[in-house]
Amino acid sequence: MSVFDLFRLDGQVALITGATRGIGLGIAQAFADAGARLVLSSKTPRPEAIEKLRNAGARIDYIQADMQQEAAPARLIAETLKLTGGRLDILVNNAGVAQHGDTETFPPNHYRRLMDINVDAVFRACQAALPTMRAQRHGIILNIGSISGLVSNIPQPQAAYNASKAAVHMLTKSLASDYAGEGIRANAIAPGYIDTDMTSGGLADPVWGPVWRQMTPMPKVGTPADIGAAALYLCSPAAAFVTGEILVVDGGYTIR
Repeated sequence: MSVFDLFRLDGQVALITGATRGIGLGIAQAFADAGARLVLSSKTPRPEAIEKLRNAGARIDYIQADMQQEAAPARLIAETLKLTGGRLDILVNNAGVAQHGDTETFPPNHYRRLMDINVDAVFRACQAALPTMRAQRHGIILNIGSISGLVSNIPQPQAAYNASKAAVHMLTKSLASDYAGEGIRANAIAPGYIDTDMTSGGLADPVWGPVWRQMTPMPKVGTPADIGAAALYLCSPAAAFVTGEILVVDGGYTIR
């Protein structure tokens, strides 16, 4: 077997949330190139993104789901299993939201939305996927965290968001510890500043943007393809001995 074969996902079923734009779409493209069968989900359908992948030869099903709704993660897993004949090899919890604001004035509804989507939905999706993965004696969970779960990045105030991503990291480590003996690996990626719709406003901000760039040793902003490549590694046989890892992909931001 060639080392390149270790990065193939042929025949693997991968469910990706928040998959029709930004980081999620970058992961979907990487997995499609590696031969995975994809089930993609997002709150807002974007048929053009799905069609582009299909035209390139990817096998894709799409399920609309608003992950803020308490029942959505379990429904999403159940519908995926119906589509795939009961198989789920890879779960990528990518759907998330960002919200900045001073702690003392942070609106309760904004805090609740952050936690509902960034933490609770991730926990529920893992919870719903685990019975199938345990029965298979095989499964891979990849959660998308953030450098904001590792450092208090500046200059924007975002204590609630940082807390939500730190929770994702600890959830990932706990899952890895609890289920390693059953053939299940759990890892996370902590992206730095990636050029997506979510970060476009901050990157364009005359105060925030220059600070974000100055804090990043590499003189560029990351791309969804950068995260897609990291996700492919962690979800492929190349990472068969890797679990409980928080892989930082940030151009060096967190080393300063």
